[in-house]
Amino acid sequence: MRAEALGEGNFGMLLVGNVVINRVVANCDVFRNTRTIREVIYQENAFAGVDAPLFVGQANGKERELALRNIQGYRAEPANRALWYRNPGTGVECAAQWYGNLSGRFKQHCFYNPEYSLGCNL
Repeated sequence: MRAEALGEGNFGMLLVGNVVINRVVANCDVFRNTRTIREVIYQENAFAGVDAPLFVGQANGKERELALRNIQGYRAEPANRALWYRNPGTGVECAAQWYGNLSGRFKQHCFYNPEYSLGCNL
């Protein structure tokens, strides 16, 4: 969460955590075989942050608290059902579709929900 959204504060990191947990429980497409947080995080090409120096550092108490909130069920819009997010760059609009349908934006990240027809059960 820190490596992906540290600059977006606690709420931004919680939204990234929503996406991670959503991928654990989703039962569709490329997330069918990711049933643990570790499998989601290390899924090939899933998160650019795993290559960042922030990823390898120890999580502090606040970061652990935020992750635990996600694990315990915390969800918020625009990432309540999101399976994807991206940072298109400063001042760049979110695309209406990118793997899924735009559910909204928080600071620099755009969040995308899967189509209902995919049956992801989120």
